[in-house]
Amino acid sequence: MTIGFIQDALFSAIAAIGFASISNPPRAIYGSCALTAAIGHSCRYLLMSDAWCGMHIIPASTIAAFLIGTLAVLLAPRIKCPAEACFSPALLPMIPGVYAYRTVKALLLCLFQHEEVAFNHYLYLLMSNGLTCMFIILGMVVGATIPMFLFKKISFQATR
Repeated sequence: MTIGFIQDALFSAIAAIGFASISNPPRAIYGSCALTAAIGHSCRYLLMSDAWCGMHIIPASTIAAFLIGTLAVLLAPRIKCPAEACFSPALLPMIPGVYAYRTVKALLLCLFQHEEVAFNHYLYLLMSNGLTCMFIILGMVVGATIPMFLFKKISFQATR
């Protein structure tokens, strides 16, 4: 579990740096993006692991996004950038790509079925994966933006 935790933190930090570099921010922000992504993604990893909580991916992603948003708001005045510039790249490694892929796959398989039993099976997979993907993304958005409203004075200091 320790190796998986460290790998999760390392790879999410690398991915966040890559996503941050796309938008051409100041160099001071790369470390903050990597730190918030590593802590947030590792939090989700621990919450989902059976040894710790065994939580479902939707609430685990929401809690991790809240942690990422809180860290970004607290780091924003120090790096003199808006919190959004820090938490957006940190959230991108948590996008549920597997669920999105399975949703599109189930949609395509559903469209080309002529038997009702197979159609219903793929429709079920489409709805299950699609709703899971949608609620993960919704939870990440809500979780990351709540700290901006809770710490309103801190979050808007960097933009003044």
